[in-house]
Amino acid sequence: MYESGDGPDSGHRRPDGVSDATVEALGSLSKAWETIERARGHLYSFHQLTGSADLELDRAVELLREAGHADWADRVQREIMGRNVIPGHWTFQIVEEYDRTYYEPFRSVERQAVADLVEGRDHLYEAEMKEARRTDGHPDHTARPDSPGTDR
Repeated sequence: MYESGDGPDSGHRRPDGVSDATVEALGSLSKAWETIERARGHLYSFHQLTGSADLELDRAVELLREAGHADWADRVQREIMGRNVIPGHWTFQIVEEYDRTYYEPFRSVERQAVADLVEGRDHLYEAEMKEARRTDGHPDHTARPDSPGTDR
């Protein structure tokens, strides 16, 4: 299928007997997983931004007191500082529950599907798309970093 020294490395070549439908299905599963990785990153951003805002309230309370607004300083401290973001939860608890309830089971199923269906070879769909889109002989379209004609 591939010329000697050309094409994807062995870890990105479709195992014998694997159908186009299987490669496409695993490509879709991989895309969904990558989206979950992004969602988790946004969840961590939410966690860190909320925590940073809560810590900044220390300064706000101090400045309100210095400006002679002790009642407002007390109100911010009492009603907002350390407040749950949803009943009973700070953001770290949301992150932990997300990981335990959704992220880790999703990752486990995705990894097991790749292991069982294509011998653990990741990104077959993308590797085959790359092969279909490469310009043969173009120095910036080589299959791998160690492909013939690669100077880098």
